[in-house]
Amino acid sequence: MGFYENRVLPHILNFAMNTKGVRAERAKCLEHTSGEVLEIGFGSGLNLPYYPSTVTKVLGVDPSKQSARLGRKRISAARFPVEVVELSAERLPLPDAAYQSVVSTFTLCTIPDVAAALDEVRRVLGPGGRFYFVEHGRADDFGVRRWQDRLNSIQQSVFGGCHLNRNISGLIEQAGFRIERLEHDYMKGSPRFAGYLHRGVAQRI
Repeated sequence: MGFYENRVLPHILNFAMNTKGVRAERAKCLEHTSGEVLEIGFGSGLNLPYYPSTVTKVLGVDPSKQSARLGRKRISAARFPVEVVELSAERLPLPDAAYQSVVSTFTLCTIPDVAAALDEVRRVLGPGGRFYFVEHGRADDFGVRRWQDRLNSIQQSVFGGCHLNRNISGLIEQAGFRIERLEHDYMKGSPRFAGYLHRGVAQRI
């Protein structure tokens, strides 16, 4: 990664992904997590204040070392141990069925090989474990989808490979999950092309 991706983009994301609307979505997504949690796309730890008291530890994985540095205060203020590992979600050095809760918030839009990452999530989830997600992605409305397709290349250039038009819930089902709960909505305070949400909970089949 170049200077922009390593030094500039983490600061942009740390600010842009901490709006009132995004914070509300984090709280909704995480309210039923418990035990030891694996969080892919940990970034600067913006989820940490929203984990409930039932969470005992968080292992965060993210390829950006600079993002973890930006999250030092949140990590030190967490009510539970937090470990951050600098790696990508496509290959997780973790045993099978090791976690009961895996979390992804505004991450699947950016991972280069999202299918491989979801395969890894499925592998590390234990029996009865759940994958909690909230992501922006492909909209149902044709007019919004058209703008997503038009602006996708610009979005990728500015936001480090982020896609506007990935069918997030479809990708999760294709990876061998059964979606227990799925909600679609437009995030408050966000333009419609960037704020169509796929919010839900899935179990491995």
